[in-house]
Amino acid sequence: MKMQRNIKLRLNEVKDFVEAASRCNFDIDIFYNRYVVDAKSILGVYGLDLTKILTVSYDGYDSAFEEVLKGLAVAC
Repeated sequence: MKMQRNIKLRLNEVKDFVEAASRCNFDIDIFYNRYVVDAKSILGVYGLDLTKILTVSYDGYDSAFEEVLKGLAVAC
C-alpha cells in the first residue's frame, strides 16, 4: 500500500531527513507539483522549493522513518 505524507522541511532538517530515508530498504520519493526526486538524494531534496509543503510517497514501513516524518508533518 502506497503511503503519502505532507511535510515541511527547513534547510537544517534536510540532512537528517535524507539520512533517515537512506536507512530504509524501500523506495521513497519526495515531490512538489511535477518535480519528483529520490528522498535518499541530498542534492535532489535541496533542489526542491523548501518554502512549500512537500509530499513524501513510499511503500514500506520503518519506525525510525515514521518518527522523522511525524516531526515534519503538516496538517492539510
